[in-house]
Amino acid sequence: MKPVLEHAHIHGYAVMAMNSINMEMVRAAVNAAQAEHSAVIINIGMGQMKNHAHPEDMVPMIRRLAERALVPVALNLDHGQDFTFICECMKQGFSSIMIDASALPYEENVARTRLVCEMAHPLGICVEGELGHVGQAADGDDENDGLYTEPGQAKEFADRTGVDALAVAVGTAHGNYPKGKTPKLDFERIRLLKKILNMPLVLHGGSGAGEENLKKAVACGINKINVCTDAFGIGSRSIEKQLNDNSEVDYMHLCMGVEKELTSYIRSFMRTIGSSGKYYFGEGPVSGNE
Repeated sequence: MKPVLEHAHIHGYAVMAMNSINMEMVRAAVNAAQAEHSAVIINIGMGQMKNHAHPEDMVPMIRRLAERALVPVALNLDHGQDFTFICECMKQGFSSIMIDASALPYEENVARTRLVCEMAHPLGICVEGELGHVGQAADGDDENDGLYTEPGQAKEFADRTGVDALAVAVGTAHGNYPKGKTPKLDFERIRLLKKILNMPLVLHGGSGAGEENLKKAVACGINKINVCTDAFGIGSRSIEKQLNDNSEVDYMHLCMGVEKELTSYIRSFMRTIGSSGKYYFGEGPVSGNE
C-alpha cells in the first residue's frame, strides 16, 4: 500500500479503500480498478474477519485476483486492535495494517502504534495509525470537534511512531448519518495537517460524506478514503430489488447482480476522488499530466 499512497500523496488524489467480505466484493473492486486504470485497496475490518471473512480463506483468493490485475491492489487490515490478530494478518500476507488505538490515552496510542510499526516495517508492511477519533454517525460524533485531530500533536505522533499514513478526524464518522444529513468537514484542518505532516492522510467514514465534500477533501490533502457502509448498503438493496423483481431468482444471479452494482459504484467513486487514469497497464504510475 505504501507506494500507492505515496504516489497519491505526491500527485494530489485519493485511493479508494473498500471493505470487502467475499469474492464478489473483491472482484468488483479489482474489476472497477482495472476499468478505471486506478489502484485500489481492499479493506477487511478486524470484526469482519473474526465473524465471517477469515484471513486464511480471504487472503489466497485476494492474492490470486491481485496477481492477475494490471493495476496495484493492496490488502489492508482495517481497525486492527488486537495484537495477536494483527500478527496473524501479517503472517497471512496483508500488505498493510491499520492499528487503531485512537480511543486510548495519547501515550498508549503512541506506544501501541510504534510497536506495530516496529513489527511491520522489517517485513515490508505499511502501517496506518489514527489520531483523534472517528466515531459513529449515529452518536453525532462527526460534530464533536473535541474528537478531531490536533495538528501539532499529529506531527509529534507521526515522528514518534513512524507511521506511513495517518487517519485523521476532521468531521466524518462511521455508519449511516441521519436521513438528509451531510457532514461538515473541517477543510482548513485538513490543509494544516497536510502542510505540517507532509504525508498521506486517510479519511475514514467516506460513506455518505457527499461528493463535493470528498472532492474538496482530496484537494486539501486526503489520499485514502475508506468506504464500508455504502458498499454494504448497495449489496443489500441489490438483493432486495432482484427478489422483488423475481422471487424465483437463484442465488448465483443474486451475487452476480450485487457484483455488477458494486462495480458501477466503485468506478464512479474512483472518478470522484481522482484516482482514475493514474495507471497505464504494464507501465506503472502515470508520470505526466496527473
